Amino acid sequence: MIEAVVGEFSELREELAEFYRDLHQNPELSLQEKRSAGVLAQRLRDAGFDDVTEQVGVTGVVGVLRNGEGPVVMMRADFDALPVEEKTGLPYASTLRAVDRDGQDVPVMHACGHDMHAACLVGAATLLMRARAQWRGTLLVVFQPAEELAVGARGMIDDGLFDRFPRPEIVLGQHVAPLPAGFIGYGTGPVMAAADSLNITLHGQGGHGSRPEAAIDPVLMAANLVTRLQGIVAREVAPAESAVLTVGRLHAGTKDNIIPDKAELGVNIRTYTPQTRDLVRGAIERIARAESTASAAVAEPDLEWFSSVPALVSDPRATETTIGAFIEHFGAERVQQMPQVNASEDVGVFGEVLQVPTVFWFWGGLETEPTLAAWAEGRIDQLPGNHSPYFAPVIEPTLTTGVEALVVAALTWLGKP
Repeated sequence: MIEAVVGEFSELREELAEFYRDLHQNPELSLQEKRSAGVLAQRLRDAGFDDVTEQVGVTGVVGVLRNGEGPVVMMRADFDALPVEEKTGLPYASTLRAVDRDGQDVPVMHACGHDMHAACLVGAATLLMRARAQWRGTLLVVFQPAEELAVGARGMIDDGLFDRFPRPEIVLGQHVAPLPAGFIGYGTGPVMAAADSLNITLHGQGGHGSRPEAAIDPVLMAANLVTRLQGIVAREVAPAESAVLTVGRLHAGTKDNIIPDKAELGVNIRTYTPQTRDLVRGAIERIARAESTASAAVAEPDLEWFSSVPALVSDPRATETTIGAFIEHFGAERVQQMPQVNASEDVGVFGEVLQVPTVFWFWGGLETEPTLAAWAEGRIDQLPGNHSPYFAPVIEPTLTTGVEALVVAALTWLGKP
């Protein structure tokens, strides 16, 4: 059955490749994906979907294909881009700029492969529409915006995704990665980290740089805090656990001889278990308050947790079943188990809210032979990865592999005729 469905892809391959190039050349920032949403919705309609809804969670697109009694299976792809200046040199490279949510003019690029995700989901949805005689059930196709802001999945849910449309029994998703093209990578259990972001504002007392005794220096306060925060993972998280704490932003002052009255820090953490997550969050708040007290700050620090994504858990039993189908289709040599990834993905929110299994995998997007050679020679860090200005998946066999993986996974869980 699977071979019969994917065998139809040869007719779509070049047309879908051109669609991918169009998406890549016309990227849009998170929650600004109006053009992209429009063309994705039209692609579903052109494929034969008569139930297509736009503007779900601002710019999300949902397609529903009902095909008799059977399971409801959700396939999801994200499609937002990043404020990155593309340096791939491709003939279809992006040269676009946009105004971000902070009002800054920025370059825009599909530096994380979301354009490939979207194109593959279009291809898989088209094939499954054409092969309705081969399966039974309901297919829920979700194009999710704003993954890069970690708010897109939650936004679609808050806009009634699972009230207005069929509630799936399983959520399927994939991510293109700096692996050899044609290869599938997977994990079970927590495969990607939870992510939490925090803004900290420290309150000092401004003054002249020549009279520090008459001021309370928030820059020194911030410097001490940055150093102390690094001790959380080193000395409070058990060695058997995994956590990352990054201070990615530190801003204070306007001039070298002026002591400012405040300092601002942006902190990001990555964890895999709720226990470690709570420990790290609590330790950050404790240390920030203690450093302020030790420095005689004029007020308690302001602590604003503004972004939160749970760990992405690929359900072990459902993953085993899906990967078994991948091995049968692609061959065991092309399907490899991967270590945990410290990056984060908000696709896990869907399954967590519904309390249904999520199955998530990675597939390769870099030229196969050079990438395998880099692995063999220990040069993995030299390969362009996601969010790099040089990251752009080779179109083939990446596109074919991504489409086939989604089709294989969907047919594994949809009902049989």
